[in-house]
Amino acid sequence: MKELPPCPACKCIYTYEMGNLLACPECGFEWDPSEASNSEQALIVKDCNGNILQDGDTVVTIKNLPVKGSSQSIKAGTKVRNIRLVDSDHNIDCKIDGFGAMALKSEFVKKA
Repeated sequence: MKELPPCPACKCIYTYEMGNLLACPECGFEWDPSEASNSEQALIVKDCNGNILQDGDTVVTIKNLPVKGSSQSIKAGTKVRNIRLVDSDHNIDCKIDGFGAMALKSEFVKKA
């Protein structure tokens, strides 16, 4: 059995062939392996509604988010401008007024 590459969207290792495409059972992402090997894979980050986020976007928090080491929390509806996408557990780096530099998970924000 040949070794298939992991999903470029969610890094799932359980990819499978579907015709001439590869598919991911966890996130449903489908891609052409010949295109993936020729081009560099970009980081794909989606908000809570499934919209694709990009560097520099403005997002809004959808729920109160507790901040470690602080008695305050980031309130729902807080607008966060000029986000930066990173490849980690908390995939959004940003600066929030009154809090400073933060790392957020994309599942708790929506695109504004």
